[in-house]
Amino acid sequence: MKITILTAGTGSYYCGACMRDNALVKALRARGHDAHLVPMYLPLQLDEQRVDQETPVFFGGLNVYLQEKFALFRKLPRWVDSLFNGRGLLRAVAKRSHMTSAKEQGEMTYTMLAFEESHLGKELDKLTDWLRRDGVPDFIVLSNALLAGLTRELKLRLGVPVICTFQGEDSFLDGLPEPWRSKCWSEMAVRLVDCDALVSPSRFYADLMEGRLGTPSEVIPNGIDLTTYRQADLKVTRIGYLARMTHVKGLGLLIDAFIHLADPTLELTIAGTMGGGDDDYVASLKKKLTDHGLQDQVTWHPDLELAEKAVFLANLSIFSVPAIYPEGFGLYLVEAMAAGLPVVMPRASAFPEIIEPAGCGLLVEPEDPVALAAGLRTLIDDPALGESMGKKGRLAVTERYHVDAMAENFEELFRKVVSQ
Repeated sequence: MKITILTAGTGSYYCGACMRDNALVKALRARGHDAHLVPMYLPLQLDEQRVDQETPVFFGGLNVYLQEKFALFRKLPRWVDSLFNGRGLLRAVAKRSHMTSAKEQGEMTYTMLAFEESHLGKELDKLTDWLRRDGVPDFIVLSNALLAGLTRELKLRLGVPVICTFQGEDSFLDGLPEPWRSKCWSEMAVRLVDCDALVSPSRFYADLMEGRLGTPSEVIPNGIDLTTYRQADLKVTRIGYLARMTHVKGLGLLIDAFIHLADPTLELTIAGTMGGGDDDYVASLKKKLTDHGLQDQVTWHPDLELAEKAVFLANLSIFSVPAIYPEGFGLYLVEAMAAGLPVVMPRASAFPEIIEPAGCGLLVEPEDPVALAAGLRTLIDDPALGESMGKKGRLAVTERYHVDAMAENFEELFRKVVSQ
C-alpha cells in the first residue's frame, strides 16, 4: 500500500505527534509499504533523523498567512511562494509564534477548518499536484483533526480514503478566544464526518473527544522503537523530567514537590524543549529553586538529540511528568518505561490506562505537590519496588507500545477501511 501522512509541524523540538508520525512511516516501510511523511505549516524538528528529508513543506505558515490576508500573494508564482517556505525562515517564525495574537490564531485555525471559505486554493493545488507526481496514495493520514478541513477536497481531487488521528486538539482549541473557540469546535465536528476513520491514542482521549464531538474513534496507542533505549541505572537517586518545559506539563508542580522533599541526597534533572514564551517561566522556576537553596541539585538539558535522550533516561532512577491538562497519551511516559524507569504520574488523563495494567509505577492525586512528593518518596525508599516496576514497564512497551505494534494496528485499520 502507498500511504502518505500529512503531519502538522509545531516548530517544537519535542513534538510527540511528529515523532509518532516519523516512527510510523519507518515502521510501515519496514513492513513493505510505500509510506511517506509530508510536513505541513512548518519544517519538522525531531530528535532523530527525519524520513523524507527532501520533501517540501506544504501550506507553509507564512504563505497561509499572507495569502489569506492579502490578495496579491494569491496571484504570485509558485517560485515566489517557495522563498517564504525556507526552512530557516519558517523556524525563525515558529520561535516567535507566541507573539501571534490569540485572535489571529483563532481566525487562521477556523480558516483551515472551513477550508472552502478560505483563499488558500493555490496551496491545495501545490499539495495535490505533488501527491499525484509519483502516483496517488492509497490512503492519506492527517496527523491531527485541525487538518480535517482538507478532507473533502482531498477526497474529491484524489479519490482516496482519508484517516484522521487525534493529538491534543482540545487543549489548543480551548485556549482560543471566543467566538473562535466555539466556531472551531463546531466546524471540526462537521468536518470529521467526512473522514473514513478516526484514531485516538488512548481510550481516555477517544471518550473525551466523542463526548465533545459526538464522533467515535478507534484506539491505536502510540509506539516507539525499543532498541533506542537502554536500561536505566536505578542505583542513583535522580528524579527526571522529559517534556516541554511548560506549566501545563506540570514542571512547576514537580519543582514544588522537589522542594517539599527537602532531601540533600536527591537530584532533579530536567530535559525537553523550550517553546515560544517558555524562557520566562523557566527563569521563574530557577529563581524559586535558588530562593530555597536547591539550585545546585537541579540541572537543565534543553533540546536533546535521540542518542542524548537515551543517555539522559539511562541516568535516572525515577521519572515524572505530572501534566495538569487532559493528556491524550504522553509519549514521554512510554519512553521512560522503555528505559526501565519506575514512574510517578497523576491519576488522570491517559496515565491510569497505561500504568495500571503494566504495574510500572505509582499514580497520585493530580495537581498536588505533597501527594507527588509522597509518591516519589515511596520509590526513593524502596529501590526494589522501583526495579520491579521498571522491568514491568519495559515489558509493556515490548508488548503494547512498540512501533511495530502501532504499525500493525494501522495496517488492520487500513484493511477495515477498504472492506467498508
